[in-house]
Amino acid sequence: MATVVVFGGGGFLGRRLVDRLSAESVTVRVAVRHPEPARIALRSLGFDRVTVVYADVRDQGSVAAAIAGADAVVDAVSAYVEKGGVTFEAVHVRGAENVAREAVAAGVARFVLVSGIGADRYSSSPYIRSRGRGEVMVQQAFPSATIVRPGAMFGPGDALFATLAELARLLPVLPLIGGGTRLQPVFVEDVAEAIASILADPGTVGQTYELAGPRVYTLRELVNMTLQLMGKRRLLVAVPFAVAEIQARLFEFLKSVQTKYSPSFLRCRTGWWISTKSSGNVSPVLSSLMSTGQVDLLKVDNVASKTLPGFQDLKIRPKTVEEVLPTYIGPVH
Repeated sequence: MATVVVFGGGGFLGRRLVDRLSAESVTVRVAVRHPEPARIALRSLGFDRVTVVYADVRDQGSVAAAIAGADAVVDAVSAYVEKGGVTFEAVHVRGAENVAREAVAAGVARFVLVSGIGADRYSSSPYIRSRGRGEVMVQQAFPSATIVRPGAMFGPGDALFATLAELARLLPVLPLIGGGTRLQPVFVEDVAEAIASILADPGTVGQTYELAGPRVYTLRELVNMTLQLMGKRRLLVAVPFAVAEIQARLFEFLKSVQTKYSPSFLRCRTGWWISTKSSGNVSPVLSSLMSTGQVDLLKVDNVASKTLPGFQDLKIRPKTVEEVLPTYIGPVH
């Protein structure tokens, strides 16, 4: 029975991949920085046969221990917000390289890196550049690695539609950043299925796959779709990228101070009062707001290049937004 280590297996995509692999009788080892929350989350989803271990991709020792005895490794670790030592460079570049090098040292047969559509090592965006550089470092360390570049992933608990819905519930006016930006959203379950298929198919070794949904939308169209499903009408106000970046940095700072102060209140420039708690739980308002990395992603179209293999080559039919979104966004959700 194969053993697959999933770094970031407690995350949005990671949980789905763990579910998919365990359903195929694969032994799964979830490697995360915070094992206990991951154990609770995975247990609630019924993954009792999954092992959760501590590992920080920035620490070679913990990475080596997590990989020992594995047949395959998936690096699904992602950071949208830089905080302390958790930087884009540390996680997406040096961290990915650490995992790839330790996988080689352990004699692992398969390695899959989850990157993103548009990854570019020459980009002016620190986030997008780190993704591109991470791919290069992994390919140098583990030449037969398979790279997976998903589009903007959606599904219950996502950072796309769930964020839009939360803001629509809280605010009478919605900020629209990059309303004309084109996106090709992909259902997170389809991405998990694709990665599981890649691990099972030797013919995917060394390939780079773009995993995008079947349709392209502007961000404005996705916002309007969300509002229609919720039965709400909101005024959409265009926000310049320069302003959005300043706001994102402010919101990232507000998120970070929640773990440092006793219960108190902070006031956003929008006039909303945000309660901060010493428990470190991020308030609903702050959790709905964009990071600088996400703002960067909205500056350019996030669509498949059509020059790389994708779902069709894996014989997977990806679901459309219209098929999935009503199952978790709407008046009753």
